Formats: sequence, structure tokens, C-alpha cells
Amino acid sequence: MSTPEEHFAGNQVGLDTCARVLSALRSTHPDVTVRVSVSQVALRRRRGFAYLWAPGRYLHHAAAPVVLSIASASRIPSDRFREVVHPGPWMHHLEVTDADQVDDEVLGWLRAAADAAG
Repeated sequence: MSTPEEHFAGNQVGLDTCARVLSALRSTHPDVTVRVSVSQVALRRRRGFAYLWAPGRYLHHAAAPVVLSIASASRIPSDRFREVVHPGPWMHHLEVTDADQVDDEVLGWLRAAADAAG
């Protein structure tokens, strides 16, 4: 897969979420690049800072059509995240059931992560 559209084919929430995230980020960080692999769409500057993936490909009972994972040097204090892990950077996993859930608060977290990655 080479494009986000191919990656999220048949997953409208994934497509809409990815488009919303990219549009918002490119307005403040025009150097954001996209790397698409079999498992995810990665957003990068000098290093990766956000990842979109479809849990239904890996989990039998996925709760959401897409997960937005945000890397951060510190824990983001919010109960909106489904899971937060600390394998290196803090990884914050947000289940998205509607692209409108990527609101100003989430975009602020993404912009901060992009700043730190750049």
C-alpha cells in the first residue's frame, strides 16, 4: 500500500480521520510526511509522532474503526485515551469512531507532538 486512501479503503472513518489530521497538521507543519505500511499510516517530521491504524485488521472485536496513536515525551493527562503505554516515548491510543472526535484538543496534542518530532 502506498497511500492513506489505499490503506483505509473500505474504512470511511479511517479515511475521514486521516484527511482531517493531515489537513490540520499541514497548515502548521507543512513538512509533515506520510509513510504508509501494511499495518499503519505514519506521520513524521524528523521522526514519527503519530500513527493511524485499523484495529479491525488485528482484533476480532475492535471497538473503533481507527486508532490514532500519538507519541509524546511525557504522559498526556486525559481520560479520552483507550490506552497509554511507555515503551520509549509515551504512546497514547485514541479510539476514533467518528472523524469529528479529532477536535481542537486532539489537534493540539498532535501539533505538540509534531513540534517535538521536528
